[in-house]
Amino acid sequence: MNDDDDASSNDVIMEGDEGESLTDVQRQTSYTSMPGTPVDCNMELSPEFVKERESCLQYFGCWSETEQVHFVKSLLSGMCHYQHGQVDLFLKPMLQRDFISALPARGLDHTAVKILSYLDAKSLCAAELVSKEWNRVICDGMLWRKLIEQMVCCDPLWNGLAERRKWISYLFYSKPGRQPQDHQFYRQLYPRIIKDIQCLESNWRTGSHTLQRIVCRSETSKGVYCLQYDDEKIVSGLRDNTIKVWQREKLDCTQILNGHTGSVLCLQYDDNIIVSGSSDATVRVWSIRTGELLNTLIHHCEAVLHLRFADGLMVTCSKDRSIAVWDMQSATEINLRRVLVGHRAAVNVVDFDQKFIVSASGDRTIKVWYTSSCEFVRTLNGHKRGIACLQYRDRLVVSGSSDNTIRLWDVECGACLRVLEGHEELVRCIRFDSRRIVSGAYDGKIKVWDLAAALDPRSPAGSLCLRTLVEHSGRVFRLQFDDFQIVSSSHDDTILIWDFLNVPSTQEIDSYFKNLSCLTSLSTELRG
Repeated sequence: MNDDDDASSNDVIMEGDEGESLTDVQRQTSYTSMPGTPVDCNMELSPEFVKERESCLQYFGCWSETEQVHFVKSLLSGMCHYQHGQVDLFLKPMLQRDFISALPARGLDHTAVKILSYLDAKSLCAAELVSKEWNRVICDGMLWRKLIEQMVCCDPLWNGLAERRKWISYLFYSKPGRQPQDHQFYRQLYPRIIKDIQCLESNWRTGSHTLQRIVCRSETSKGVYCLQYDDEKIVSGLRDNTIKVWQREKLDCTQILNGHTGSVLCLQYDDNIIVSGSSDATVRVWSIRTGELLNTLIHHCEAVLHLRFADGLMVTCSKDRSIAVWDMQSATEINLRRVLVGHRAAVNVVDFDQKFIVSASGDRTIKVWYTSSCEFVRTLNGHKRGIACLQYRDRLVVSGSSDNTIRLWDVECGACLRVLEGHEELVRCIRFDSRRIVSGAYDGKIKVWDLAAALDPRSPAGSLCLRTLVEHSGRVFRLQFDDFQIVSSSHDDTILIWDFLNVPSTQEIDSYFKNLSCLTSLSTELRG
């Protein structure tokens, strides 16, 4: 029996009961009212109550606050559930406080701004409509600017977009001499950014892009086996034994590194060095600034097919079926720590983090090793032919094979989570981020896949491939991508840059940001 049952059972009036009091009748009537509906108090006041109320209030007013509270608690404890509801309806409006409006009146504007700064965009829009005072707090606190700055700090997509569209110069600390923008500027900027992001996502899904092409013009054998890029340059390894560095803006070749006596099959660079592996069985280390050869590592007895380095550790793999783990103290001090053996064919690719080293081989297997101890952990079986590529991040491994499929694996338990089918020939290169998988194959095609859908077992197979891109006339050897572009290389001796941000459908938005920059500069000059 609940509280309602307990309360009402004491007040039930049976037919024929004598001595029925006014209070009893009133209570019985009140229980038939709709829950939460206040009863007209004037209809329930007895003459005795009206007469004695004032004297009771006088007594109550003479007591201390503590005594008053104690007395009210005693009253409440003697009331029924319905009466508690009536008291609650009376107290709710009294307990409500517009603290956002009240804080500035007490000199605490910054506290009100801080509270509202935790709102997302939808909530901030609603808050602007609450009252003029809330709107003033939002405006004076520049909360739309702060929301944009917060998104730029926590989301790589926003950060990259801010850099490319140049509106990052209006955030954080304004440049010297630039007039600060008002609240309305950022209030209008935010929806423009959202529209830009929506157009970008649509371009990825529809395959809308602009294309730039670098023709490498290899003098001997043609083909670009590997590459890496950033905002300033593209570094590529070619079949003609050279490493070529390309300037991003004009796509000019600014540097050629000579030294390998075989095709450059793999490379990676950071702020200081380029490390390359070749079919000449060597690993070479170069100065990224001068192009000078700093070190040559001779260990593998056949072609070095892939390498990765990070945080003082480098892992290389070879056609000789082995994996070498190196300690990197500096460019000139690199020492062999351990050799991992276990694959029965060429080891085509490696990747690692602080927990695992993951390798894939022509023997159709993926093997997992502990990074710290180099001890073997497990083998992932499933591909029907040799594995040509993989990427490993967090606990997800994505691999591509000459069985023309892509597989997603949980590295912690070894389970195959999904098989992606669609390529018609060997899947040669694969990359993924938090949103999508991008693969390239010997069929000359690049496919974009929905990662979230691929990880959802309920998603139908036909919904996983978002778009197929066809521009290369030869096998796709290597690719890299970010939120805005894909950069790919091929046996056709070209490097293609697929730009999903600056396409005709987004020219209006791009024009807005350019005009915004021009108008702001002009305004600054006029004020000067």
